[in-house]
Amino acid sequence: MTAGAVSAAYTGKKSAMPAFGDANLVDRLPRAAQFVSTQDAAVVIPTYNERDSVPKIIEALSNLYPDIHILVVDDDSPDGTGVVVRGMQSQYPNLMLLERTRNRGFAPSYRDGFRRVLAESWCRAVITMDADFSHSPAEIGRMLDKLAVNDVVVGSRYTAGGSVQNWSPRRRMLSRAANLYVRAVLGLRVRDATSGFVCMRREALERVPVHRTASDGYAFLAELKYLLHRAGSRIAEHPISFDERREGQSKMSAGKMWESFWKPWRIRFYS
Repeated sequence: MTAGAVSAAYTGKKSAMPAFGDANLVDRLPRAAQFVSTQDAAVVIPTYNERDSVPKIIEALSNLYPDIHILVVDDDSPDGTGVVVRGMQSQYPNLMLLERTRNRGFAPSYRDGFRRVLAESWCRAVITMDADFSHSPAEIGRMLDKLAVNDVVVGSRYTAGGSVQNWSPRRRMLSRAANLYVRAVLGLRVRDATSGFVCMRREALERVPVHRTASDGYAFLAELKYLLHRAGSRIAEHPISFDERREGQSKMSAGKMWESFWKPWRIRFYS
């Protein structure tokens, strides 16, 4: 699939560094378009006890983008998620599996996953997403389109046109408050600092020291954006509809919520 929705009107000289997190950045800033096709992209999906959901997300991604690469990073799931993925590899030749048994966790899974796909010469873009369909696979093509004139595209619940489904008013309020807090501490203008749906050019990811981040849990999502921003990446937000977890086992706990509160300060001073 060719990311051809971006007009040739974007060719021209680079302009000054844009405002971080501008959802409409792709529509108004000139830049010579550098298209990334799905065959040059890798979707990295961390899993833990996702044996029911992971076959569905693999099938959905492969049906939409037959030539895309998928890396499942499984943390030795007791429910046999890794066994299920391994059994699907003969049917899906672009499906990769990285099974981890040490230093398990959300951020270490992504760090190892990034290292794995960046070792491939064909990889020009890396996409992060959940296995549970809270992130719609259909948005990947649109995000790759915007990546033609950006270094990073964040799937955003809180930019214009974004939304959240199946959340209580209390949870919506807590999520928005958390984003405002993280943005204030880290000095970010991106509206959805905690989004896990991100599309990055290889060069942008290679510029940041993800191998030594300060975060091990979900604060890694904000830290990654902070590092990308600090490295000078051109970042845009793409509106998405976030659908509450329909499959799998939630990885959020009270401890991880507390980490999300204090960790931004550690990120700011030690990243």
